Amino acid sequence: MITLRKANDRGRSQISWLDSYHTFSFSSYFDPDHSGFSELLVINEDRVIPAGGFPTHSHQDMEIITYVLSGSLEHKDSIGNTSIIYPGDTQRMSAGKGITHSEFNSSDEDPVHFLQIWIQPNVKGIDASYEQKHVPAEKKQGSLKLIASAEGGNDSVKIHQDVKLYASILNETDNIDYTISPNRNIYIHIAKGDVTLNDFALSEGDGAKITGESKIKINSPSSAEILLFDLP
Repeated sequence: MITLRKANDRGRSQISWLDSYHTFSFSSYFDPDHSGFSELLVINEDRVIPAGGFPTHSHQDMEIITYVLSGSLEHKDSIGNTSIIYPGDTQRMSAGKGITHSEFNSSDEDPVHFLQIWIQPNVKGIDASYEQKHVPAEKKQGSLKLIASAEGGNDSVKIHQDVKLYASILNETDNIDYTISPNRNIYIHIAKGDVTLNDFALSEGDGAKITGESKIKINSPSSAEILLFDLP
């Protein structure tokens, strides 16, 4: 079964420096039909104006992944990490027993566009930790490139949950066939462009919940960038 989550149906929050779309229930936005999917709790698509950002705030017992689509995002946290996240980077922050951090657009001229993803961990109360890895676009071209996993390694950041997160960049000549293991669920988020998922047309910001299927086919009529979550 494939259930579409259309971009225009998502929740939205707007303040002076932030325009944010919420795939799932988040903050003051609540939708009982879209309050996470398996262990995937949040996909927020955020646009932050130049020099704007999230002041220092806290998290606990959450796996938080940041994926920048354009621009650059500066991260600082209470365990001593300072970094700038660019397109192609995957940043993972395991909040564990507690961490504070801030996220600001590192540019005074250009906006930053990024996805923030929350995954429920399978352990609680661990020490907070941080990891960031870069995967060049050519490694994602025409295939699913693993960027986050329970095992870590091979360009993927390590997360504390039985989830595999893949990224792919597609053009009109690319086709992806993905075999789904028994008792697994899939969520696909269209980060850029347009794709066809089996017989469904999806555009930027759209998503799809996939349950009870054994195989899916993904291609693009022009160009696209997608994230695929393989979930318990």
